[in-house]
Amino acid sequence: MDSITANAKTWLTDFFDADTKKEVQHLIENDTEELKERFYKDLEFGTGGMRGVMGVGTNRINKYTLGKNTQGLSNYLKKVHGNNEIKVVIAYDCRHNSDTLSKTVSEVFAANGIQVYLFSELRTTPELSFAVRHLGCQAGIVLTASHNPPEYNGYKVYWADGGQIVPPQDGEIIAEIDSLSFEDIKFEADAGLIQLIDKEVDEAFFEASVSKGSFGAKGKDDFKIVFTSLHGTSITAIPEVLKRAGYNNVTIIEEQAKPDGAFPTVESPNPEEPAALAMAIEKAEAIGADMVVGTDPDSDRLGIAVKNLEGKIELLNGNQTMIMMTKFLLDKFKDNGLQGNEFVASTIVSTPMMQQMAKAYGVECKTSLTGFKWIGKMIKDFPDSQFIGGGEESFGYMVGDFVRDKDAVTSTLLACEIASDAKASGSSFYEELINCYVSFGFYKEKLISLTKKGISGAEEIKQMLIDFKENPVDSVQGSKVVWIEDYNTSTAKNVQTGEEKAIDLPKSNVLIYETEDGTRIAARPSGTEPKVKFYMSTNATLQNAADYKSVNSQLDAKLEGIVSELNL
Repeated sequence: MDSITANAKTWLTDFFDADTKKEVQHLIENDTEELKERFYKDLEFGTGGMRGVMGVGTNRINKYTLGKNTQGLSNYLKKVHGNNEIKVVIAYDCRHNSDTLSKTVSEVFAANGIQVYLFSELRTTPELSFAVRHLGCQAGIVLTASHNPPEYNGYKVYWADGGQIVPPQDGEIIAEIDSLSFEDIKFEADAGLIQLIDKEVDEAFFEASVSKGSFGAKGKDDFKIVFTSLHGTSITAIPEVLKRAGYNNVTIIEEQAKPDGAFPTVESPNPEEPAALAMAIEKAEAIGADMVVGTDPDSDRLGIAVKNLEGKIELLNGNQTMIMMTKFLLDKFKDNGLQGNEFVASTIVSTPMMQQMAKAYGVECKTSLTGFKWIGKMIKDFPDSQFIGGGEESFGYMVGDFVRDKDAVTSTLLACEIASDAKASGSSFYEELINCYVSFGFYKEKLISLTKKGISGAEEIKQMLIDFKENPVDSVQGSKVVWIEDYNTSTAKNVQTGEEKAIDLPKSNVLIYETEDGTRIAARPSGTEPKVKFYMSTNATLQNAADYKSVNSQLDAKLEGIVSELNL
């Protein structure tokens, strides 16, 4: 505790503002447990950048921790680009303090002689990714904590290709940041280097989104959509994009349309949670809508709900949505003639059905670690290949490469194109999903997330993953484990034959078991939240659509059995 207190006392110097010093002194004198939480470590970059609770302290999001990051990034950009002009673009979402924190970040860049393009109001993360290349910037920043609770904020860094930073840049930037003290931050901006942007970039982004997400779908006039932005940024883009693409039958949930960092109508602004879309689903049922779309606060994730076989609105999971979007895009590319250099993308914890489907089309499915920065890196690493589309189980999808991150704006349009076309042809989004199961195998997944907050929670997560590795599962629901993939050691081992294979991906704290019948169980800590996640995937043959309900029930029972076996 002495070292933590000493660390906190460094925030009592005259460099820090009066309110900060007052709060730190209060914590030292009155609340040692809270002091410990705030100063026991520095916030770190995870799979989605830096994200944490707002407040005073080294383990919190505030003007000083973000200022230090920005100073380190400024120094790194100057090292890389020398005396050449450096430009960055900055966006922010609806969260508390996002506007003021984005101003602070802009000022630090400008204090370092870097040209800043700052969106005048909140904008979506996909538009920020698009703007990096559109404006010819060397880097981009978005202030967001995605779908985390209201007390969080965050800082995501993008590179010149429009994708999030990846090795080696991420490590080099972190090293630059770690070499600094807070007193090294330059806060005195050259105001002339900060330029506000808005409509011109909006227009270019909307045009690109409509162009990449439209496929001449039939039946738009007869297709009813209910849309909710869950108090986030997508209200600035999705209604306009849908309108320009010809969808005029869109009902917006007005109670959730106003951007608000408190997210007053939902417990969590996460479209993965059925409760978050409850209001929209209720409205859809009332007016007979065909589809519900809800997005997270920065509009990179989307949740889709459609009519099931009984005509009830049902929320799909990220794997199901990804399968449908990829299948549709593959069909379009096939119609135009595949050239042989195309690929789709997914992640190691997403449904194996992506690989089966891509194989059926003769298209490569590249698989990455969790996080869209790795999918963006694929596009950069394989410039002679054409990226069709890709996604991950956590409700993110990317259509083409004009945006290099999850893009709920264009993906929403794509989902509407698929569903509208299916309805006009006498089918539905849900029925077409079942047809995919018949064609490529019925894969079904389940995710269990356990939240463990604070210092003790971090230790608990660490121990759970150690136990999962050191006490290996030998069978799952009666099917023997064949392969154990340890991404920490970059090794996949066949436990039946002793064969070992190298895993050609960066090291990561992920462990995956695969059984004889293709069942997979993966465990990993979240890179952006205090959670440990367990991903389960199982599969069966679906001979025809008429058998869907019975096979679906069998897979549900098997997944519940896996949860019980793992004591989750």
